[in-house]
Amino acid sequence: MGTEVEVSEPLILPDDKVGVVESDDHDQIPEWKDQITIRGLVVSALMGTLFCIITHKLNLTVGIIPSLNVAAGLLGFFFVKSWTGFLSKLGLSVKPFTRQENTVIQTCVVACYGLAFSGGFGSYLLAMDERTYKLIGPDYPGNRAEDVINPGLWWMMGFLFVVSFLGIFSLVPLRKVMVLDYKLTYPSGTATAMLINSFHTNSGAELAGKQVNCLGKYLSLSLCWSCFKWFFSGIGDSCGFDNFPSLGLTLYKNTFYFDFSPTYVGCGLICPHIVNCSVLLGAIISWGLLWPFVSKHAGDWYPADLGSNDFKGLYGYKVFIAISLILGDGLYNLIKIIAITVKEMCNKTTKNSKLPIVNEVQADPETSKLLVEHKIRDEIFLKDRIPTLFAASGYVGLAAISTAIIPMIFPPLKWYLVLISYVIAPVLAFCNSYGTGLTDWNLASTYGKIGLFIFASLVGTDGGVVAGLAACGVMMSIVSTAADLMQDFKTGYLTLSSAKSMFVSQLIGTAMGCVIAPLTFWLFWTAFDIGSPDGPYKAPYAVIFREMAILGIEGFSELPKHCLAICVGFFVAALVINLLKDVTPNNISQFIPIPMAMAVPFYIGAYFAIDMFVGTVILYVWERINRKSSEDFAGAVASGLICGDGIWTIPSAILSIFKINPPICMYFGPSLSR
Repeated sequence: MGTEVEVSEPLILPDDKVGVVESDDHDQIPEWKDQITIRGLVVSALMGTLFCIITHKLNLTVGIIPSLNVAAGLLGFFFVKSWTGFLSKLGLSVKPFTRQENTVIQTCVVACYGLAFSGGFGSYLLAMDERTYKLIGPDYPGNRAEDVINPGLWWMMGFLFVVSFLGIFSLVPLRKVMVLDYKLTYPSGTATAMLINSFHTNSGAELAGKQVNCLGKYLSLSLCWSCFKWFFSGIGDSCGFDNFPSLGLTLYKNTFYFDFSPTYVGCGLICPHIVNCSVLLGAIISWGLLWPFVSKHAGDWYPADLGSNDFKGLYGYKVFIAISLILGDGLYNLIKIIAITVKEMCNKTTKNSKLPIVNEVQADPETSKLLVEHKIRDEIFLKDRIPTLFAASGYVGLAAISTAIIPMIFPPLKWYLVLISYVIAPVLAFCNSYGTGLTDWNLASTYGKIGLFIFASLVGTDGGVVAGLAACGVMMSIVSTAADLMQDFKTGYLTLSSAKSMFVSQLIGTAMGCVIAPLTFWLFWTAFDIGSPDGPYKAPYAVIFREMAILGIEGFSELPKHCLAICVGFFVAALVINLLKDVTPNNISQFIPIPMAMAVPFYIGAYFAIDMFVGTVILYVWERINRKSSEDFAGAVASGLICGDGIWTIPSAILSIFKINPPICMYFGPSLSR
């Protein structure tokens, strides 16, 4: 990604592939207000609820969340087409379903479920709760009972409302610069536009219908399987298919087993092969080699009589080594993307002259058609302007409200610290949005972690943990939503959608997310034992984020023996692996693992790595047998598996709330010797 050719070459190519819109479509492009419809908003709310549940489930179990944009596009198309088809059969006249309305739905849904991640329900907000405090230990230096704020539905909604909209206003004046002047690729936004444009052609609509049928079939299978599994899961955390020792009892003790989870198999189908293989490699290194080695030194490196979740023992090694890998990977990519951004901006003039834009001297029909396409896209994109004064006023006004309210929710984060965050946030939002446009890497969580360390150390021992975690949330929200908005502007540009409709739909989706994300989290919080290290919802990043805040205050003095040396080794290894990935040829670098993905199983366990690897093996074989079929339907199969399992979470939570337990406990143990 770091070379000039790799950055610049895709800049215009996606526009050619996005689907040349028929000329008679241009006369039928609806006004921006007509692109936002009641039916579209209803569908967005339903899909936003489902995707928030899926995101929470992944966030609270493994912390890996694949892109659900394909599923959002497909389901949006399916719901509205079904709606219009049903009303047409009743003899009622219906407005045609346009690519612009499809884009608005996509934008709304992504903005809504994005808050389930950036809202910190599995990371910085949950890190403040009493369970995480007790898990680290009341006697652990820097871990104070005063730094506990338990989740509450109303204050979480209020917090999201005061922080989530600023990112949308922060970069609106730069939309022309980012999309038209710099011609940034925004690969995910471009891919989404390709998907939506393909739905609204005759051949594309036929394929979309087949994809929706495929998604529905696997959604039903996944839902039925999840329901079937529930009957055998008993009471406690050791029953059922989720604890099936498929690779034998010895490996099961080291968390190596296939747990029959449709969600993780679906993630394996969506995530690139290298991500899945990296996760498995991380599981083998940690649970296969490192933890058994460290365990042999119990009594020497750490007291042998400690509990399994004591930070002074093996648990401390698990958490801190995972943190070192995450920070090493995040820091390297942050520096790399800032360097690429600076280089691109410094060479902008030279770069523009090298851009593979079609030469206007050429007069062949295809060239003329492309030039007309670009001209029409530019005109539509610039037609409905969002006044700079409005955006600036919105940002300043929201920042003022937020500066007053956030210290009421989190008293250690003083108003002047919040104000400082909002002064520097637009600069960080620009860096992240520009970097995302070039490389498709959204580093919002890395910027959040940097804010966490800085503000925790600034405030110190008296409230530094809460202040750091809250500041992390402020940074993550602004930086993440700003990058999402620019992705949406790129999608809107390529689907001939109004920039104003993109902006408004992002606002509406964010407002939906501020309500739906806390409500769906509250379903989990009420029904399940969130944060239990022995349960299915471990919330791994809650402990990691709280430990990061404590590290920002206390330093490294309380780590177990040799833990710091091992952490430094893995931190350096993360930097070196990333460097090798960038300097080696592509035919070699494609096989080099990703440290961020390797870090996840270090703390959680190897079971989900097995599931994801099964998904990647299925996809690999499918690609070898029929690549075209795999390209067309793998995303639909994966989305169906993930959505079906996600839907079952709702009745499962309701049963749990009403204390209705599964009737059977299927348990496996060693056979008794005669």
